[in-house]
Amino acid sequence: MSDKVHWVIPGAALALEARPQVSASTTAPPLPNLRRLMSAMTPTQRLELPEDSPALPHEMLLASLNGLPGEAGHVPWTAFEHGIAGTPCAAIRLCYWQVGTDNVILSPPEALALTADEGRALLAAMSPYFDEDGITLAEMTGQPGTWLATGEPLRDLPTISLDRAVGKRLTRSFFEAKGVSAALIRKLQNEMQMLLYTHAVNDERDQRGLLPVNSFWVTGAGVLDTIISPAAGIQIERRLHEPAQLQDAAAHAQAWQGVDADLCARLLAQVQAGRHITLSLCGEHAAQTFEPAASGAWQRMKRVFTTTSEHKILDTQ
Repeated sequence: MSDKVHWVIPGAALALEARPQVSASTTAPPLPNLRRLMSAMTPTQRLELPEDSPALPHEMLLASLNGLPGEAGHVPWTAFEHGIAGTPCAAIRLCYWQVGTDNVILSPPEALALTADEGRALLAAMSPYFDEDGITLAEMTGQPGTWLATGEPLRDLPTISLDRAVGKRLTRSFFEAKGVSAALIRKLQNEMQMLLYTHAVNDERDQRGLLPVNSFWVTGAGVLDTIISPAAGIQIERRLHEPAQLQDAAAHAQAWQGVDADLCARLLAQVQAGRHITLSLCGEHAAQTFEPAASGAWQRMKRVFTTTSEHKILDTQ
């Protein structure tokens, strides 16, 4: 591991719409280790994204740290994660869309809990439709319902990350195709909805009281000219991400207590020992990075008297 470590914490702050739940039903937990850690650090870079960004701040921060090209919606994550160069590719995730009168809510793909046999059966049924449109699907080992897609239509395809879309109310405008490749994906989604509606896998899942598979999501499309190796020293703390994504204020508060008790305590000890630790707290629209502060006596005294509460620190909206 690199001597310099950069910790990235997705979901550090709840979305604004979830915050009333905190004041109404939940007492925000004290985070003493985080507060002491912040008193030993100073804010540096801040990344802000618009509300309609197709990616979350932690995703774009990680893309930058790893030296990946592309703006939000065009970062070739799949090529990077699978070490593929010169071939346009993307990840396909089977999912369940809860369809309302004027919106769609995307459930976390993990909620399907697909078996390997179910994934293979659906891959066999869906692949011919993708093949006709120049996209080849291949199974990812150990990830039922997650497929590696390759083909020219994926070269410039804009995609919206699952982390940005899951749990949100997606209106008709959200699905408006922008460009030829996006229109092709919308066509395939419509075809797959009809195919999956009567598929034997869903008949069996219905008998077991499980969610049906009724669509798919495309993420991380694009191409890399050369393989890019992951940057050294990047660590991701993921415990806060899911409760923040689901806007579960109670679970989020509980997760923060766990992170404060172990990770923040450990980082505090390392910073106090003189180790260079970088920390990025990431919310829905911003990521704030912190570095160890100057160690002079005056700087230490100033930080003691200007320490911000941990709740203000977490205002990474």
